[in-house]
Amino acid sequence: MKINKGKTIVLLAGTVLTAMSLHAGAFRASASVGLADSVKTETTAMDKSNSVVDEVIWVVGDEPILKSEVEIMRLQSEAEGMKWDGNPECILPEQIAVQKLFLHQAALDSIEVTESEISQGIEQQINYWISLPQIGSKEKLEEFQHKSMAQIRQDLHDDYKNRQLVQKMQEKLVSDVKISPAEVREYFRKLPVDSIPMIPTTVEVEILTQTPRVEPEEVNRIKNQLRDYTDRVTKGETSFATLARLYSEDTGSARQGGELGYMGRGMLDPAFAAAAFNLTDPKKVSKVVESEFGYHIIQLVDRRGDKVNCRHILLKPHVSMASVDAAKERLDSIGKDIKKGKFTFEDATAYLSDDKDTKNNHGLMVNSSENSRTSRFKMKDLPTEVARVVETMKVGEISIPFQMVNARGKVVCAIVKLKARVPEHRATITEDFQAMRDIVTAKRRMEIIHDWVVKKVKETYVRINPRYKDCKFQYEGWIK
Repeated sequence: MKINKGKTIVLLAGTVLTAMSLHAGAFRASASVGLADSVKTETTAMDKSNSVVDEVIWVVGDEPILKSEVEIMRLQSEAEGMKWDGNPECILPEQIAVQKLFLHQAALDSIEVTESEISQGIEQQINYWISLPQIGSKEKLEEFQHKSMAQIRQDLHDDYKNRQLVQKMQEKLVSDVKISPAEVREYFRKLPVDSIPMIPTTVEVEILTQTPRVEPEEVNRIKNQLRDYTDRVTKGETSFATLARLYSEDTGSARQGGELGYMGRGMLDPAFAAAAFNLTDPKKVSKVVESEFGYHIIQLVDRRGDKVNCRHILLKPHVSMASVDAAKERLDSIGKDIKKGKFTFEDATAYLSDDKDTKNNHGLMVNSSENSRTSRFKMKDLPTEVARVVETMKVGEISIPFQMVNARGKVVCAIVKLKARVPEHRATITEDFQAMRDIVTAKRRMEIIHDWVVKKVKETYVRINPRYKDCKFQYEGWIK
């Protein structure tokens, strides 16, 4: 590591600045390149008969930003229909540079993202893509991206991890922000009427789910496969880590040989935690454990106080279309009984729904994507499959059964009831106080983050190619 004039050394590169609504997952950390104002390196193109010249255009701390990084980010952004308020040749390198500042600080502050979190996030992203009408299946997704599912997951891994690190770092910086009711009223009192924000249409949705039954033969197949892995490890034919890399369906931890890192009980599924914390011999493998994610075998790596580090192999049983159809038929019958007045939707959720998050709340879905928990959802915040159904429903109406993937990556079938819809309107202090406080809170947080970045830029060694000297940057201080 080089120390430049006592300045902060920035070591990492990754994805995007979440709080600034920048482009997500558009680039990766580049390979280490010698630091100079005009270092150039030849790299082989897809067509080996040609080669392209790459160039270090910025240096932030100890890390280069390559011209190719900016170009890849630009092309992917354009492919997703992104528009820039300014010159992308100036905007994109700055976004990458700011990203490096946050990732470096996250490393200094020992902020971590577990492989379990990464795996869950990747699966949610993949399930979202598959849910899009133009894709619809894993096979179509592979065809669309020209990659296998394993390659897609691998490409998503580091991008998602870095996005989460940046987000957690930003959350730490603004964790102490508190806005009083008086501050909210004062902020909006000074706004002209035509500057008061419009509140998008929001809905409240109740949901009742049924999980398709997994055939006993499929469960036995999964368990026997895991027992076979255990036998192979016990006999010394191979290592647990090797089998995890090859076969585990927890793709994030599979890359690490199934290792999850040090985790407390509260971070793990209860059944998984019970088995993991009962292990005492690193040479032994647990019995097959069923969790809400599937079936596992577990091997102890180490234990420190109230945290355990273990490896695991996850296999998920496949659900047949016959089981999906049967679940939809059960829901269709429940829906008809509700419409006949035999019982209410709300009563049915308590006794018939499989959704643990909502069944004790009369089926009411809770929006955790906002700064505070609320039952109101903007359409974009609903699960894609639910939003697609709710879009055309009337208040009080119950949907037909449909298939979706829940937050735990499982296929479920559902019916929903539209409890309320509030059309788009201009915010008022009496009706939309929470939304208005969120606006003021977000503004304050953005100011704190902006000031932090400006301060870090001043403390960090930065060299920029002279052709960027006339750029209009979001943050001052890049040009020394």
